[in-house]
Formats: sequence, C-alpha cells, structure tokens
Amino acid sequence: MIKLIGILIVAAGFALRLNPLLVVVAAGVATGLVAGLSLTEVLALLGTYFVENRFMTLPVLLMLPVVGLLERHGLQERVATLIRRSATATAGRVMFAYHALRAAASTVAVNIGTHASMVRPMIAPMAEGAAARRETPGEKGTAEIRAHAAAAENLGNFFADDILVAVGPVLLIKGVLDAAGVRADLLAIAWWGAPTALWVMFVGAWRYRALDRRLEGRGR
Repeated sequence: MIKLIGILIVAAGFALRLNPLLVVVAAGVATGLVAGLSLTEVLALLGTYFVENRFMTLPVLLMLPVVGLLERHGLQERVATLIRRSATATAGRVMFAYHALRAAASTVAVNIGTHASMVRPMIAPMAEGAAARRETPGEKGTAEIRAHAAAAENLGNFFADDILVAVGPVLLIKGVLDAAGVRADLLAIAWWGAPTALWVMFVGAWRYRALDRRLEGRGR
C-alpha cells in the first residue's frame, strides 16, 4: 500500500496548489524509493524517459513563442472586442461551442487546440468579453470563467477521443485490457465511448448555463 504514496503526494500537492511539475517529480521520486530503487536509479529512469519522449515537448516549445507574439500584438483584446459585438453571446455559450467543436475534432483525431494555443489566448478572453457585455465579471467571476474554459478543453478532448476505432486512445485501452487479461472488442470499447461523450456534453451544457446564471445574478 505504501507504494501508492505517489498518488497521495500528487493529491496533497495539488490541494495545496504547489508547483505541478515539482509535485509530479516528487511523487515519482518517492514512489521509486519506496519501491526499493536507489536515488541514482530513480534519477536515471527519469532522465531515460525524458530523452526517449523529448519529441513530445517540441510542439509546446515551438508553439509558445508564436502565441506569445500574437498576444503581444493584441490577440486577446481583439477576440474579446469581436465577441462583444454579438448580441446573443454569453460566456457559457462561447465555452459550450468550443466544447462541442473540440469534441467533434477529437472524435476524428484532429487536434485543433490546447490550453496554451486556444484556451488562454482565445476562448477565455472571448468568454470574458461576452460576460462583460452585461456586467464586468470581477475577479471571482473572471477566475470562474477561466476555470470553465480550461474544463471545456479537457472535457471536449478527453471524453470524445475514444469513439472511433482508428483513433489511438481506443487502441491504447485495448492494449491495457489485453495486458490485464481482460478480453474486449474494439467496437465494444468505441460503442461505450459514445454515450459517455454525449453525457459529458450534456453535463457541460448544464455547467455553462449555471455559470451564466451566477454571472447574471452578480451583475444585478
């Protein structure tokens, strides 16, 4: 049981809002130590896996300078101004539209955005701009809008990418189940993924509508 201490460290670190990178590394080191590895072996494993998967960091490293340059030239202000011109736009509707778009794209394995490339520079400012049409959301309202925008990215991407058999996550689930000795058909996995994605879409719509009500209530 003590070998699961890494989960406890991650939960405690996130609850205390510590640096996520440091929390995850600390959890990995602690798990390795209680598993009987020496500190040198743990650090060697961390270095090995980092080198083997370093290509995964390239999109982030290449994207951040581009997003930073766009933001410096007023990207957030422009999208906020654009959404204010819409008579029917609300913060919740903006986020539900992105949730649905993200889910549709993830279903066919098309990556249209991430937190860094879409949510922070575009979706969150658009939602804040829509909310500001009625009343300035304030510090608490702004924090809620940004949190819901981040959730729209996570929910739209995560729960919709295991519907089509040809998409990687379905094959990953199949591989994990096979390794555990559980027989599962690819079509069955995809079949159960579709209602999950639809339910998450419904829950998301309810949450975004509830956010709009809270923002409207504070503006009265």
